[in-house]
Amino acid sequence: MVELECLPYGVGHADEGLALLLRMGSHRILLDCGLSDLSPVLAQAEPPADLVLCSHAHADHARGLLSLHRAYPGLPIYASELTTELLPLNWIGETVPRFCQALPWRTPLEVQPGLTVELIPAGHLPGAAALLLTHHGDRAYTALYMGDFLLSNSRLVDGFPLDELRGLKPDVLLLEGSYGTARFPHRRQQENQLAERIHRAVSAGQSVLLPTTTLGLGQELLMLLRSHHHFTGRDLDIWVDGSVALGCDIYLEMLDHFPDAVQNFARHQALFWDERIRPRLRRFGIATALKAPAVVLTSQDADLTRYCQPDAPPETSWLLLLPQQPGRLGEVERRVMQQLEASALLQQMRQSGQLTVETYLLGDHCDGAGTTQLIHNLRPQHVLLTHGSPSYLSDLTSLEELQNRYQLHSPAAGMRVALPIGERFLQPAAPEIRPDLRYEGGLVELETAVMISLPDAIRAHPRWQEFADTGLVEARWQGEELVLRSLSQQELLSQAEEEPEASEIPCCQNCLHCRGQRCRNPESPLFSLKVTLDGCCPMFELPV
Repeated sequence: MVELECLPYGVGHADEGLALLLRMGSHRILLDCGLSDLSPVLAQAEPPADLVLCSHAHADHARGLLSLHRAYPGLPIYASELTTELLPLNWIGETVPRFCQALPWRTPLEVQPGLTVELIPAGHLPGAAALLLTHHGDRAYTALYMGDFLLSNSRLVDGFPLDELRGLKPDVLLLEGSYGTARFPHRRQQENQLAERIHRAVSAGQSVLLPTTTLGLGQELLMLLRSHHHFTGRDLDIWVDGSVALGCDIYLEMLDHFPDAVQNFARHQALFWDERIRPRLRRFGIATALKAPAVVLTSQDADLTRYCQPDAPPETSWLLLLPQQPGRLGEVERRVMQQLEASALLQQMRQSGQLTVETYLLGDHCDGAGTTQLIHNLRPQHVLLTHGSPSYLSDLTSLEELQNRYQLHSPAAGMRVALPIGERFLQPAAPEIRPDLRYEGGLVELETAVMISLPDAIRAHPRWQEFADTGLVEARWQGEELVLRSLSQQELLSQAEEEPEASEIPCCQNCLHCRGQRCRNPESPLFSLKVTLDGCCPMFELPV
């Protein structure tokens, strides 16, 4: 009998959500339950698992938990303490009992006889956990479920502590592949690009509208706007509406679960809801009168005409910024685009130039380099990849550097995967290379340029439309390979904008009180902390 196997009820393709049933010996563990339709899980009279572990509170990992609890009230459900507090935001308007039990960080606990679980902070979202499972028997088996993770620090969450688990060698690593093999700029660089775009819009008198998910992105954006040098001390109103404001309220109640830098910031000034320090952070209400330029954050299902009002002056204009989800159309972008197509008012505003729609990237998952870095450092025997578009997951399983070292799996929903453990590595069969992933072309060296030609078939691929949007590409060496990347309209606009003198930017790198990359000003919320060179606070002071 195979001691380890996984049955995915949902693998996170498109909007289906994630739910994985992992069997370790006699134990059945349901990892997350983000399904909208629970019929595959509820098809039997008995509970589908012995226990449920929830990695974090995002809907695609958690929205099915309440229905699962109602169907099987005795089924134990576990998560981190902060996740248990955030979970009810998935069912706003419903009476939600406290059905989830909180587990402490970094403490192995026996949740079933012979089965221990340890929660490790995973980055990505406050309360998000990587779940280390150990089955104790004649042979100990280990499985590490990452849920969603991020190695880089974000504004409100420290990144996954890879150093703590280097060389862990789990038998099975259940891992997300949201961004496939794509490579993106560092998280801080993404933040700077977004802040620069908002800064340009506000400086031109344009208001900015940012629809977001309830948890995570909205609060990260608020912290970015409160702490970035483009906005610190700026006479600007930032309005927050919808479920995003409810998420902020819960964050404030759980501040002792946040990183030390965030707690220190909150001791000196309000994390949210601050009308004393500029930029002012306020709740949007029924009687709110927007004074342009302003920044508005709201939930993804909000009526945008609530803010882009028809009786506004003709010179009033809006920049609508939508978050990108690499490899697929994200839920926020999909919902907002549907509303734009259905609203005659919004269509009229777009045609008149009063409403401009753009996208931005603020990644909360690891790109291809981060994902492969994690795998090589943990050194598992099996890697089971989920949570991404099928083409992006295929890109990962096609990497020769992974095929040669690990047994790779990327199952569809309902496909049971056996995970046999051997004393030595068994070379897996290479996955089939789809013909649409390889294109043979040619190159011609001219006197002043090099021309690369590719077959016309490449235009039939669904990724081509976005790749060819501007007609401009950037080339870089990656080992012995030359990688081509398209340049987006947003990047071209950013490059065209003249950058200020580096020495004049009000950031920690140029501050009088920054020494040894630590803040030495006792009046600053960052006092004694190691700071990022592009950070800033209200106590910024240029050297004399």
